[in-house]
Amino acid sequence: MSPPARSEVDGPRRPGRVASTAGSSTDRSSPRKREALELFRALPRHYDALSAALSFWQDPRWRRALVSAVEPAPAQRVLDVATGTGMVAAELLRRADCSVVGIDQSPEMLAAARARFAPVEGERSRVELVEGQAEALPFADASFDALTFTYLLRYVDDPPATMRELARVVRPGGRVASLEFGVPPWAPARAAWRLYTAIGLPVLGRLASREWEQVGRFLGPSIRGFYERHPLERIVGYWEQAGLENVRVQRMSLGGGVVMSAIRRADDDRDT
Repeated sequence: MSPPARSEVDGPRRPGRVASTAGSSTDRSSPRKREALELFRALPRHYDALSAALSFWQDPRWRRALVSAVEPAPAQRVLDVATGTGMVAAELLRRADCSVVGIDQSPEMLAAARARFAPVEGERSRVELVEGQAEALPFADASFDALTFTYLLRYVDDPPATMRELARVVRPGGRVASLEFGVPPWAPARAAWRLYTAIGLPVLGRLASREWEQVGRFLGPSIRGFYERHPLERIVGYWEQAGLENVRVQRMSLGGGVVMSAIRRADDDRDT
């Protein structure tokens, strides 16, 4: 596969500024990376509608909360990582007269995003779409005023290194916000969540397609396993170690969704 296209906002990267922590992976040879690419290959056609329906229409609400947390402003340049079909990018544009660069590793998801943002004749799109990976962003340091990412950290081998790479491209004082699935902390809600992810999701997914049944079987164990390895308190630490401050955690839908936000430290001059 050809290397990621370089964006018009790119500049020379400073040597040593890209996350390269031992154990991180920035190529397609990682089993986690291959699994993610295969999982999303057949999903884009009905992704928006089914992701909303299978979450009981909570996913769109969570995405709106994510955009509210990043507070886009006119004339800002925002990077949307793991942009998928472009749902968050579209919400960013609805909120502010900003420009958005969306990056995703899945060519199939990006094709759906390109269809969404196909410019009207005579107009220039405010969204630029780039194929690439969050672990090695093809952008210069401090290239963006704000950054969003959605359902990303479960699919990378080294979340702390990925957080450092995400923070690297945000200007000091810029905002970062994320959305991830969560496991409800309240015991009754957690029991219902486990029942739904173990039985409900696979059954409902099967009604849509074989691929969505696979997603339904994958999600519950994937989410539980992620938080067993990376408890939420530890993830907050990853953000802080990446040079982000005022980290805020917002649990939504009894904890089924988690929106996090923070600010890039103004005095953060260490190597990322």
